[in-house]
Amino acid sequence: MNFINLFIIAVALAMDASGVSISLGIRDALKAKQKIYFVLSFAVFQFLFSFIGAYSGMLFSKHLASVPSIIGGITIAVVGVLMIKEGMEGKSDYMLTKWSMYIILGISVSIDALVVGFTAFQNLRNFTTILWDTIFIGIITFMFSALAFYAAGKVKKISFIPKYADYIGGVMLILLGLKMIF
Repeated sequence: MNFINLFIIAVALAMDASGVSISLGIRDALKAKQKIYFVLSFAVFQFLFSFIGAYSGMLFSKHLASVPSIIGGITIAVVGVLMIKEGMEGKSDYMLTKWSMYIILGISVSIDALVVGFTAFQNLRNFTTILWDTIFIGIITFMFSALAFYAAGKVKKISFIPKYADYIGGVMLILLGLKMIF
């Protein structure tokens, strides 16, 4: 696979993580350390899932083509609903500061990387090539997610954003989840 194709795949996979990063980043509840945990989680799971998919090859590619998008979409939409619910209850920082949320969101934005690994990387037979290509995907996801958190920090300086951040972020996650499902 040439570099341009790999870059396009990496950027496409990083988009879900970037969208989630923006919706989380506009909230005041997250500290810098927690944002780093989310960015690392997204990058590690993107790498890991694309690596597992690539290494496993085409064994399951025909049967699992649409399942990852549906599962990831439902998970992200549910987190969006919970975010709105917590905003209404005034508990805006509780859910996102739990360790399990780093893992849940990291996995949910990375499930589609399994299918990409199964399909786009199925012809890669060299372990080293698979490893470097999937590490590159993780690095791109890291960079895009970090930039998304940075951009969200700038956006939340708009006066009404922090007040409605739970609702805006929740709606963004629900829409992202629906996009993944359909």
